[in-house]
Amino acid sequence: MRNYDLEFLKRFSLVIGFLALLTLGLIIASVFLHRALPAEVDPSAAKRTQNRIAPAGAVYAGSTGAAAQAAAAAAAAAQAASQVAYGGTLDGSVIYQNLCSGCHTSGAGGAPTLAAAQWTARIAQGTETLYLHAIEGYTGSAGVMPAKGGNPALTAEQVEATVDWMVANLQ
Repeated sequence: MRNYDLEFLKRFSLVIGFLALLTLGLIIASVFLHRALPAEVDPSAAKRTQNRIAPAGAVYAGSTGAAAQAAAAAAAAAQAASQVAYGGTLDGSVIYQNLCSGCHTSGAGGAPTLAAAQWTARIAQGTETLYLHAIEGYTGSAGVMPAKGGNPALTAEQVEATVDWMVANLQ
């Protein structure tokens, strides 16, 4: 072997020896650190972590989703029922004076006034049709009747009572 080859082998052996000692030192340090860490997590810390990473909402699918939607619809219906217009009165004159008279007194938007001649064709269609047009709304050639007179808080019974009052009070 040549002289420079022996020199390379000495230096290479020193580097390999240094790397082996470094690896052995890192292994010993990791074993020491591993023993220094707590073996078990504190239950209160685990609970805090669980609360922190808990989902903000839930996904409803299948029958669970249908039940949640039904519950939400029932809650909305109960909320709407608690806000019935005009205190839930079934006095047609009160509702007419407060809501319907704006259009049905002046004939605004093609609304028929309380003149009997303007109601003849409408009454001929039947009271169920009058109720339906008043509750759901109606767009005809003469004008537009908004659903529930434009007040969605009215119940169907209130609208029917008002229609009955208007038909009874035609002049």
